[in-house]
Amino acid sequence: MVATDALRSIFRTNLGVKKTEHVLVFTDRPSKKETLGQEERHRRESLRDITLLAVETGRSFCKKMLYCEFPATGNHGAEPPARLWEAAFGRTTVQELKDKGILNPILKKRAGSGAMVEAEKIIKRNARHSVDAVVALSYYSTSHTAFRGFLTRLCETRYASMPLFEPRMLEGPMNADWKAVSRLTHSVCKAMGKYDSVRVTTPKGTDITFSTKGRRAHADTGILTRRGAFGNLPAGEAYLAPLEGTASGTLVLQWAATRVLDSPVTLRIKDGLVTGVTGTEPYALELEKKLSERTENRNIAELGIGTNEFAIRPENILESEKILGTVHIALGDNNSFGGTVKTPFHQDYVFFHPTVTLTGKNGRATLMKDGKLNQRLLDKA
Repeated sequence: MVATDALRSIFRTNLGVKKTEHVLVFTDRPSKKETLGQEERHRRESLRDITLLAVETGRSFCKKMLYCEFPATGNHGAEPPARLWEAAFGRTTVQELKDKGILNPILKKRAGSGAMVEAEKIIKRNARHSVDAVVALSYYSTSHTAFRGFLTRLCETRYASMPLFEPRMLEGPMNADWKAVSRLTHSVCKAMGKYDSVRVTTPKGTDITFSTKGRRAHADTGILTRRGAFGNLPAGEAYLAPLEGTASGTLVLQWAATRVLDSPVTLRIKDGLVTGVTGTEPYALELEKKLSERTENRNIAELGIGTNEFAIRPENILESEKILGTVHIALGDNNSFGGTVKTPFHQDYVFFHPTVTLTGKNGRATLMKDGKLNQRLLDKA
């Protein structure tokens, strides 16, 4: 009953779905290229079960419910396949993109500026064919994709991104007071906006600095009722794209996306890029392999501050990056939220007990010390 109530809340409260609207719910299934252990397979099966339950739950809220399932892309930030584009934008739009020879370069994240401009014209002209709202329950995140960006920016589709979602989240972080989350998150964004340089340190050895000059902080609040709204569910973070080429220092990873690491993995950062990965944990080799595929994958892409007091579990990045008092830093793509890097890869890492120092024309301020937000600073924001 609790799970069903929380799913209803996604449509009623978070997205504010109306009876006249068309809604798309989608997920991905393990591809033939993936080798899954028993635990991972169970996680993926549970995600599909939740997706199907969401489809059935959502039918009573909207005029038309669309469901799409496709082979997993294998990476967070990779573009989903053409079949999902067709479900979201309509056949007319996708056919025009194909006829112009634009779709495949976009799917590979290799489209030039001219192709992207042409794609925008086609999508905007046919925006009436797109869905009104999306519940994205794929294992691999579609947040940092042109697919999502075109939908929210050009078609004004409301978009709830829920990668790695697990049933237990329906009884935890999804029960947050979204108005309270919104107030806190916007306060953090305003505070960050008054400075143009950030330093993050942790007791475990992370020490990184970068510029945020000219970059706007975004509030992920869980309230997705306005046209074109986008965010995670569960929500609760203030995030921005660090200025490319400015990050320098060290990141000490203790958690991968869905598990604690057996031993720390250390990343060395210079001129905005990861220049070295060290550690005896097998994940170090896995990450180095991914970073070697494209230089853009090495980019320091995101800084996020968790603002959801109901988020507590550290073993799933979708929830852990929302934990109040944590920081997460991502590698790879940041083009969809103010950065300039496009690549089919975006991976977040959460850091506990961080101290966050802001510097700028207003001097220096501590936004967070040992995982506790500076309420006095937020009250002034």
